[in-house]
Amino acid sequence: MKRLVLARREHPTRGGQPVAFLFGLVFALIGGALLLTISGDPVFDTYERMWDRSFGSFDTISATFNRAVPLALVGLAVSIAATMGLWNIGAEGQILFGATAATFVGRLFPDLPGPILIIAMLLAAALGGALWAFGPGLARAEIGVSEIITTLMLNEVALRLIIYLQTTKWKDPDGFGFPQITARPEQAKLGAIWERAHLGVLIALAVIAAFAWFMNRSVWGYELKIAGSSPKTATYAGISMRRKVIGVMALSGAVAGFAGGIELSGSAVRLSENISNGFGFAGIIVAALALMRPSGVAVVALAFSALQVGGLSIQTLGVSSAVSTILQALILFGAIGAAVLSTYQIRLIERKVTA
Repeated sequence: MKRLVLARREHPTRGGQPVAFLFGLVFALIGGALLLTISGDPVFDTYERMWDRSFGSFDTISATFNRAVPLALVGLAVSIAATMGLWNIGAEGQILFGATAATFVGRLFPDLPGPILIIAMLLAAALGGALWAFGPGLARAEIGVSEIITTLMLNEVALRLIIYLQTTKWKDPDGFGFPQITARPEQAKLGAIWERAHLGVLIALAVIAAFAWFMNRSVWGYELKIAGSSPKTATYAGISMRRKVIGVMALSGAVAGFAGGIELSGSAVRLSENISNGFGFAGIIVAALALMRPSGVAVVALAFSALQVGGLSIQTLGVSSAVSTILQALILFGAIGAAVLSTYQIRLIERKVTA
């Protein structure tokens, strides 16, 4: 009897990450077309509307770039943790707590000049995200508790904290009784660079470029790669695995929290439980499609942003916005499949039969 197995190729196929992503995109478009056809929806009109609302004009492009910012930063945060073989599933909570910390600074110093206040709020957001991820990192390093469980549980804690604040201590007195938090100071808004695109786009690109350089050129980044690939080798070389786990989780949380600060000063007006908007979970997919490499998260995030922005627009055609979510899932499956097949090949071998 024969069976199918995956065997590692002697030489991986060329293209790697970009080819895997393009394969996933094509696979998703074909799968989406079949889905639309089965449901009786217009395929070309749907795709045309999604493209037009994502890249059809400078205005729509700017909206797509704005949405790509938190996706890219969370993708970066998840990929940083993955370098150590860790899974940061708590980016959603870190975004929320980062935005909460930024709001606290805005409330504490409402009269500071705009540039100074923005910097202070963004730094507070990064610190808040780092603190929210520090506990799971410490628990993993000291007693081996899975960071997947702890970071996921803290998402709900951050959400409930905001709900509590908007109904009690930080409730807007001018909100006509509605449970909402007082708006951030007006001078804390990030300026526009073109159309609706704000300075957060450039800040995010700078952060991603800096981390890509840091991970590839610094001693700390080199040690991190060793620790992630071979803990025994790292320990033999004198690298503290405990410090690396805690440091990486805190750094990952800081980037996710920073995304929350960018959202608060960029697209949002006030802190709310919806400010994360699912970016923490979508960023995990972005990181996976980028093969956990900081260099690829920006491009993947832009593509995902276009799908999300375009997906919201197709409802005017009577098509469910869930189509865009299905396309995202198909891209993930297609890209991961292509990435696996670039390293492994499918072989048919004889199954050993034991007496």
